[in-house]
Amino acid sequence: MELVACSDPTVSIRDPLLAAERAELLRAKRPRVGLPTISKPRRPLPVLSEPRQRDRSIRPRHAVWEITLRCDQACRHCGSRAGVERPNELTTEECLDLVRQIAELGVMEVTLIGGEAYLRPDFVQIVRAIRSHGMHCTMTTGGRGLSPTLAREAAAAGLGSASVSIDGAEETHDRLRGAKGSHRDAIAAMRALREAGVRLTVNTQINRLSLVDLPSILEMLVREGAEAWQIMLTVAMGRAADEPDVLLQPYDLLDLFPLLDTLAARCEEHGVRLYPGNNLGYFGPYESRLRGTLPRGHGTSCSAGRGTLGIESDGLVKGCPSLPSEQWGGGTVRDHSLVDLWERASALRYTRDRTVEDLTGFCRTCYYADICRAGCTWTTSVLFGRPGDNPYCHHRALERDREGLRERLVRRQPAPGEPFDHGIFELIVEPVPGEKEANS
Repeated sequence: MELVACSDPTVSIRDPLLAAERAELLRAKRPRVGLPTISKPRRPLPVLSEPRQRDRSIRPRHAVWEITLRCDQACRHCGSRAGVERPNELTTEECLDLVRQIAELGVMEVTLIGGEAYLRPDFVQIVRAIRSHGMHCTMTTGGRGLSPTLAREAAAAGLGSASVSIDGAEETHDRLRGAKGSHRDAIAAMRALREAGVRLTVNTQINRLSLVDLPSILEMLVREGAEAWQIMLTVAMGRAADEPDVLLQPYDLLDLFPLLDTLAARCEEHGVRLYPGNNLGYFGPYESRLRGTLPRGHGTSCSAGRGTLGIESDGLVKGCPSLPSEQWGGGTVRDHSLVDLWERASALRYTRDRTVEDLTGFCRTCYYADICRAGCTWTTSVLFGRPGDNPYCHHRALERDREGLRERLVRRQPAPGEPFDHGIFELIVEPVPGEKEANS
């Protein structure tokens, strides 16, 4: 799965040109291309009997849609353990009807992910349908089998931008992706997309293997003409949960953020937009540098179920595509309309309702608790089985360090080996090694 941590650089709704283009499409009332409306009985939702006014007024701007779980790679850090398609993925007819529902919900942009989205035979047809409904269509891809021909077909259908996953220099990338030549193929995909007229961005997961390669990744994406770079932490879900030694520890943020500050300055020099994912938190001295373009100039908690919507290939709807399915699935579009799920399913309304009273541990008493509310729901859910206490926070790491302490995660329960699964970790607060001796 090409994970999207709720801050995807393919998201272009901030771009006034794209916003104007969408408005023009809607004004023109272009004819639909045979998109069906599927009529079938809906089972009642076991949640709110009627939508609340607040839920009616909140609408997602961005939908991230896994259109297949089939994949042509076996990445060590894949959160969904992608590879084989689900046995009950939506049909083409169901997908086209879902495009209509997404548009009616008010979504401005749809990002197609997998697995690998292009492995679905009707991939180009879905792109065309999204565009015909006045929504910007993007994709996130590993690029292993994305040919120049397919890139041109997708561009002609209306694919506006694509984010190619680059997780290190060649050796590191191939090692993480589990396939020799994967890095070479990703670069080839970048060139094919750019030559087809698709706006190009790059996304990178940060872990113990890729961390040292971040400067070289930036050099590469500048050379290849990428416009933006999304960075996010590898999170302990799926195959990544099987290799805890690959994950950064919370105290590693003390070294990571100064590096990101340097990289952000280089991005500005080269005209590359840098987007830190929502799981890369928060409120430290570099916040304005990394998130200064946001409306408040800083992060504002998890956007799952508020500005973001996630959809799985079997029609399961979540507030964020990265969230564990069993815990955070609100229901499927085969059983309920998308608008009903958005307005009434408790799993999707969680972040709209979350307050400081729902937080635990350090986050409960933090100075930023009311605005941050423990940040990324995905990160905390896969670590502890519940949201509310997020150790991957720069402000928190700095506060612990001032006390001569650090936080370390230890896996106590392995993941069962299923898509979107996770284990259970214990958070240990301990003296910084060498600190006690230095102060004695």
